[in-house]
This record gives sequence, C-alpha cells and structure tokens, in this order.
Amino acid sequence: MKPENPAILFVCLGNICRSPLAEAAFRAAATAAGLAHHTDSAGTAAYHVGDPPDSRSVTVAASYGIDISSYRGRQICAQDYRSFTHILALDRANLADIRRHAPADSTAKIALLLDMADGNEDGEVADPYYGDLADFETTWSAVRRAADALVAKLLVGRT
Repeated sequence: MKPENPAILFVCLGNICRSPLAEAAFRAAATAAGLAHHTDSAGTAAYHVGDPPDSRSVTVAASYGIDISSYRGRQICAQDYRSFTHILALDRANLADIRRHAPADSTAKIALLLDMADGNEDGEVADPYYGDLADFETTWSAVRRAADALVAKLLVGRT
C-alpha cells in the first residue's frame, strides 16, 4: 500500500556523503513548507553500513543548523522499492544500480535527484569524498536546490 504522504529515499554509493546531505536538505525544506513526509537515505553498496556520515558532511549540515551526526549508513533493500514513493539517485551509476535491482513489484518512482530541479535534468551530484570541505559545500548547494524544487513540486502534486 502506498503511503499517503510522500516518502523519499535518497541514494548514493556509500551513504555517508551525498545522500545524507540530500536527506537533510529535503527534511529541512519539507518541514519549513509544512509538508508531511517520510525520508531516509541509503547506499547502493554496503561499504559504510552502520557508519555515521563523513565528518565533512556533518560539518556542512551543521553550518546550516542541521544535525546529521545521528544518521547511520545503510544499504538499499527490496522493501524500499515498495515503502518509498520516490527513490532518487545522486548520479547515473547509482541510478542504473537501483533500476537493475528493482523487484518486479516495485512501486517507487525512480529518478535522478537533479531531475527534480528544472534546468538540471539528467544532472549528477558530484561525489565530494576525495575533495575538501568546499566540495561538500558544492554538494550541499546542489542537493538543497533540488530539495527545494522537489518540495515545491510535491506541494502542487507535480511528481
């Protein structure tokens, strides 16, 4: 059964850099807009299951008043394809993995996160892992714009 409110899962490779920031950005935007929702993040790989977000992700989110230090990495699972209304990948490689592993009874809309932001269709959020804090700020900027656009679309029923 589909949830009445949007349920959004953000997915990158390891679930410690991009997807926790996307989850945080969406939570903040949805809460500010009064949009009832459920959100989470996951990775396509099991590299960081149970690990906290990268310290640079924690630092960047904290600079915007958001505490993600309690988030923990997890891997996407078959149930996610039924319990989330949307599964949004941060890049094309992870999008392909998500689609490849989708069970036959998947009900989630699967897309790239940046497809939600007009003018950014088919865009990817670059992985900041091997970069510095400035790269994490760039990631935040991209996911925040997309989260704001997604919330706006959900409020008017466009996605």
